Amino acid sequence: MGTVTRVLITGAAGFIGSATVREAREQGLLVVAVVRAAPPAAWARDSGITVLRCDLSTDGAADLLRPALAGVGAVIHAAAHLGGDTTAHTADSVRGTGAILSAMQGSAVQKLVLVSSIAVHDTMTLPPGSPLTEACPLETTPRDPYVAAKLAQEELCRTAAARQGLGLWIMRPGAVFGPDRLWNAHLGVGLGPVLLRVGTKGQIPVCHVNRVAWALVLGAVTDPGGAVALNILDDDLPDRTRLLTAMRRSGWPRHVLPLPWWLLLPLARLLAPLGDRRPGLLREPVLRARMMPLKYSNRVMRRTLGGRQARPFEVLFAKAIAEGER
Repeated sequence: MGTVTRVLITGAAGFIGSATVREAREQGLLVVAVVRAAPPAAWARDSGITVLRCDLSTDGAADLLRPALAGVGAVIHAAAHLGGDTTAHTADSVRGTGAILSAMQGSAVQKLVLVSSIAVHDTMTLPPGSPLTEACPLETTPRDPYVAAKLAQEELCRTAAARQGLGLWIMRPGAVFGPDRLWNAHLGVGLGPVLLRVGTKGQIPVCHVNRVAWALVLGAVTDPGGAVALNILDDDLPDRTRLLTAMRRSGWPRHVLPLPWWLLLPLARLLAPLGDRRPGLLREPVLRARMMPLKYSNRVMRRTLGGRQARPFEVLFAKAIAEGER
């Protein structure tokens, strides 16, 4: 595969997308930034960023994208829905992925980098305290619409990559944090100023947004030699106590009510006949994925992509708090 000098980034104005645009420009790459709404005003001062307004979920999106792929060597696909609405996931994540793949068909694009999620792994197959790695199986019965959409995106991209001869990176970030995004569901349930803290043990699979952007851009300029899936994680992974201590420096939570995760497990099983009418943490697959103590590692990511992150978690988190307060 030839040298990549120009990349197209979908979801470019989003949390991960905007960090990826910044990383790509710092690496000297030209960027086609695909956005649904108005782009950041600062981009107008950068001649290396070409903005394309396009809603990937609409009919005709592929036709709008095709001309923008001229000269593009890699696509970083970060656009997706993040909530719990199944309809929105179908439109924004699944249909949007179909649009970008349709536009790429017959183009000169060499590589596709998909932003997936570590959430696609099936923790129902793991006992407490075990490692979750790239070798862990994927869910076959998705526990929620988000996981279902990510799995669908991965399958669409694998099929298209095999058909079109693309190099494919499936990047699966953990709980991404950065300025204005500190919370993650591995801590428990937030109720106003109160945190219902579920569990105390186990690592939290965090990843700073700049680390995700680094991995995505590096993937765009590196030949995977086929289809490669990586879990994207920081080097220093906190346990729940460290994360809570760092979080409280932001002023939240004011109060913490502890609850052992294993106390909820028999209740979740007892209420199983209620199906999706139960809250998330009273569904065993959700409870185990978020609260069961597990171990994580970025060993495969480091072996594949290299790099080094020297700063400890507390430094990165404190910086994210300070930048979010500006």
